[in-house]
Amino acid sequence: MLETIHPGAAAPDAKVAVFDFDGTLSLIRAGWVDIMVPMMLEVLTALGTGETEEQLREVVEPFIWRLTGKDTLYQMIALAEEVTLRGGTPLAANVYKDQFLSRLYAVSHVRMEQLRSGAASPDEYLVPGSRAMLEELRARGITLFLASGTDDVHLKQEADLLDISRYFDGGIYGALPDPTAFSKRMLFERIVTSPGMRPEYLIGFGDGPVEIQELKKLGAVAVGLATDEPECREACEWKRRNLIAIGADYIIPNYLCRTALLPLLFANHEPI
Repeated sequence: MLETIHPGAAAPDAKVAVFDFDGTLSLIRAGWVDIMVPMMLEVLTALGTGETEEQLREVVEPFIWRLTGKDTLYQMIALAEEVTLRGGTPLAANVYKDQFLSRLYAVSHVRMEQLRSGAASPDEYLVPGSRAMLEELRARGITLFLASGTDDVHLKQEADLLDISRYFDGGIYGALPDPTAFSKRMLFERIVTSPGMRPEYLIGFGDGPVEIQELKKLGAVAVGLATDEPECREACEWKRRNLIAIGADYIIPNYLCRTALLPLLFANHEPI
């Protein structure tokens, strides 16, 4: 169900739309939070501080959410900082990242093999309505960009498996070995300062705080995906609350409501 948070938010002259990947379009990595949280709890519990699992969960879940959308490395930097605060000696953040990705890969590679073998169709691992949404935006002449905190090489591989790379004529951008070489903020700023562009010509879609915050700072329209993975039929209340708090203009659980959303996004009136 479509939820309008800021009535009148529209981009009638939109030229560009940017999409996050995991949880916004792709479900290949669905459940990654349920892998990251236990891993971090294991690391912090091993320090023997006497904190309960619930107390440690209240430490890690907020920064996992706050950094969702950035390179996963930043979440691991935050974990290393928590280890240090408790008197421990952390591993390097990239080592924690490799440990997490190894656990995630045990789940995601099964899905990727299903896609490669044809045992699963690409749309089975897309948020419902994704392909139709991308096709409708392209039919309107909108240039599409894909931007993710997932490592660039894996992002492009997974986008190919889902058969959505062809929609992103603006490009596909993921995390690079040097975390300072790419960020969603850098991409968004480059887009809105390109010839013929203005912030009000940009629409963004995402299920995390980074893209929504950066879009709103620029003055673009932001659609929050409160995807309750993997089914994505009803809105995830936790995502919904957090996306509203950081400024999303609209909240949707999937793209099946696009026939209601698109007229609002392209309405020819001034935002209230």
